[in-house]
Parts: sequence; C-alpha cells; structure tokens
Amino acid sequence: MERSKKLGTENPGKLLLMFSIPAIVGLLVQAFYNVVSRVFIGNTVGSLGIAGITVAFPAMMIQIAFGAMVGMGATTLVSIRLGQGRKEEAEKVMGNAVVLLVITSLLITAFGLTFMEPILRLFGASDTILPYAKDYLEIVILGTVLALLSFGMNNFLRAEGNPNKAMATMLIGSFCNIILTFLFVSVFHWGMKGAAWATIISWSVSATWIITHFALGKGELKIRRKNFRLKLGLVTTIMFMGMSPFSLQFAQSVLGGLLNNSLKHYGGDLAISGMGVVMTLMSLIVMPIIGVNGGAQPVIGYNFGARKYDRVMQVLKYALMTASAIAVFGFVITRIYPSQLIALFNSQDAELIAFGSRALRIFVVAIPIIGLQMVGAGFFQAIGKPVHSMLLSLSRQALVFIPCLFILPRFYGLDGILYTGPVADIVSTIITVTWLIMEVRDLKRKHQENLVQGEAANDAGQGSSQVGKSVLAIKS
Repeated sequence: MERSKKLGTENPGKLLLMFSIPAIVGLLVQAFYNVVSRVFIGNTVGSLGIAGITVAFPAMMIQIAFGAMVGMGATTLVSIRLGQGRKEEAEKVMGNAVVLLVITSLLITAFGLTFMEPILRLFGASDTILPYAKDYLEIVILGTVLALLSFGMNNFLRAEGNPNKAMATMLIGSFCNIILTFLFVSVFHWGMKGAAWATIISWSVSATWIITHFALGKGELKIRRKNFRLKLGLVTTIMFMGMSPFSLQFAQSVLGGLLNNSLKHYGGDLAISGMGVVMTLMSLIVMPIIGVNGGAQPVIGYNFGARKYDRVMQVLKYALMTASAIAVFGFVITRIYPSQLIALFNSQDAELIAFGSRALRIFVVAIPIIGLQMVGAGFFQAIGKPVHSMLLSLSRQALVFIPCLFILPRFYGLDGILYTGPVADIVSTIITVTWLIMEVRDLKRKHQENLVQGEAANDAGQGSSQVGKSVLAIKS
C-alpha cells in the first residue's frame, strides 16, 4: 500500500517523471521497433512489403482497441479505488479484466481468421499488396490473446505504482521483437511471415513476464481466482470507462482503412507505402506523448479519488508542458531531415523518397500543438469522465479528419489527403483546450471548497480543545 500512497504525497513533478519516463522509454522502444521492422522489410522485401504492413495495421489496431477498452478502463477504476483505500475492490476489477481480455481475444481471433481477405480489402489492399498483407496478418492474428494480455495488463503495473516494471515489460518484448525480426527477415529471409512470427514470440515473452508478476503477488495487486467470476455491474463499468481509449483506437483503425483507400485511389500503391513510412515516423513523436499521458493518468486518478484537486492540477500542468516540448522537438527534426528519414526505409526507391519526404513535411506541420490535445483528452479519462475523453479523442481521429479526407482531395487531389492531418490537429486542439479550461475552473472551485471545509474543521477542533481545557480548569 505504501507504493500507491506515494501517489498522494510525493512531489507532483517528481511523480510525473517517475511514471512517465519508464512509459516513454518503453513506448519509444516499441515505436523504434516499428521503424526497424519496416526498415528490414523495406530493404529486403521492398516497398510493397511496407504497403502490406500498412494495410494490415488497421486490423491490428482493432486488437489494440479492445485491449485498451478493457485494460485502460479497468486501470482507471483501479487507480481511483486505490486512491480511496479500497484494495480488494481494485483486485476484483483486475480479475474481471483478465477474463474479459481472454474472451475478447478468442472472439477477435475467430472473426479475423474467418474474414481475413475481406478485411484486408476493406482496409485498402490492392491485388498487388494483398499477398504481402495476408502473409503477415494471418500469423499475427493468432497471437491476439498474447497481445491483449500483454498490452491490457501492463496498465495495472502503473496503477499500482510500479512504472519501472511496466517499462521493463515493454522493453523485453520490444528488444526480443527487434532481434527476432532481424534474424527472421534479414538473415533467414522469411519475409512477411518472419516479421509476423517475431511479433507473436515477443508478445508471448511480455505476456508471460507480466502474468507471472501478478500471479505470484510480486506487487501490491494480485491475481486471485475468486475474482475471475464476472460481475455484470463491474464488467459494464470497465467497458464504459474504457470507451474513450477504445473509440480512439477503433477510430484510428477506421481512419487507417479510409486513408489507405483514398491513397490507393489518388496515388496508388506507392502512396500507401509512403504514408506508411510517414505514420511510422510520426509514432516516434506520438509514442512519448502517450507515455506522458499514461504516466500522468494514475497519478491524476489517485489524487482525484483522494479529493486532492490542487495536486491534480499540478500534474496536469506538468504533463501539458512536457508533451508540448516533445511535440516541438519532433517537429523540428522532421523539418531538418525529411528526405534522410524516408530514405532509411528504402534508399533505392527515389519515388518513395520524393513522395514520403513531401508527405512528412505537410502531414505533421501542426504537430507542435498535438501534446495539448492528447494529454487534455487523457485527463478526462483519468478523472472518470470517459464520454468527455472519447469525444475529444474522436474530434481529432474521426470527427474532423474523416470529413476532411472526403472533402479536401476533391479539390487538391493527393495533397488534399496530406492537408487533413494539420486541419484535424488544429481544430481538435482548440476544442480540447476549451473544455480543459472549463474543467480546471471546476477543480479550482472544488479545491477552494476543500480549503474552507478544512479551516472550519480546524476551528471546530480548536473550539473543542478550549472547552476541554475549561472543564479541566473548573474541576481542578
């Protein structure tokens, strides 16, 4: 219990660093893996291999969406319950979440294997790209249960105040993935199937590591068989709390499919490959911001549950500043080295480099403000307002991006697709900042009320003390 209590007593800035740095490191390594794997694929299989992974990725995002719904929804509840000092209820939440992750995984696997080709066609696979995407996704979908357990349960480590082990989980899986991808793709020349098997094996390593931690009770929370019995009310609450991250990830999947189809229509297979590279590079900027967001959420959730609203606002401020600094740094790098970054993935394909570098310059031009939007949306998730968080997340991923994706290319062709990125970033950030300002005002009001109540309680205590002293004086 001491570890989680630090969430309510330690310096807020120190806590944010303590929780965010491990998450940033872990997610950066994962993003680095995405870069490295596509570099291996691009320089061995070619640009069509990159396009194959790009088309398969929206289907994989559906995996992540369900893992986020259960894992992050349960984590919000766990953080709040620990903040309220209700550890047994926190463990019940975790036990139900584990069962939900397994059941969801089996359903996704069955559906994915049954409708593999229609799914890939839906997400933009052409006749040329389809064989590459199918070779990859057919194997990856078999590891869904490992992916969801690894991703979903990793959030519980941060909720119990164990961010370093959460980082270790991601590091172990990602390093394993990088080494195996190099061996299977570059050394053994297994192509797309080699990259897929490397991914599944790394998921199994991460899942084993994290399940062992909770099963053996190495942390504050423990997996107990009695908590595996699903409770309808708890399941409903977990899913409700997780609707925001689920909607975000699912929207990204839909968006990815629409984007691929639009790219196929206006630019062909080359455009899909180029934007696949751009999105991979963009993950190097977004992943650290997600790490800051993930690091802030358990701290915010705990202090919100403990009614320490001043600390909630402090953590939010530091998170917004850190995320914005990361976004600005990423923006500068993409301005200076666009061609060199694209060439890493296939130095021999001049057309890919030309399109990719232009796409990178345009698509991420508004990235400096994205930290405000992502942390702002995550803040509402942390304080138990998933509907607000979902709407704010969707404002960027779907509500603005998708209409622009249908409208702008009609006037500007392929460039119109690239303009959708900055337009969505700007509009969604304006909406998020507006809602965030109103919520912070409400937190300030609650904080003032707490101060007034505390002063009244102190005055009452002092009055009782004076009465006690007077009675003693009379008796003497």
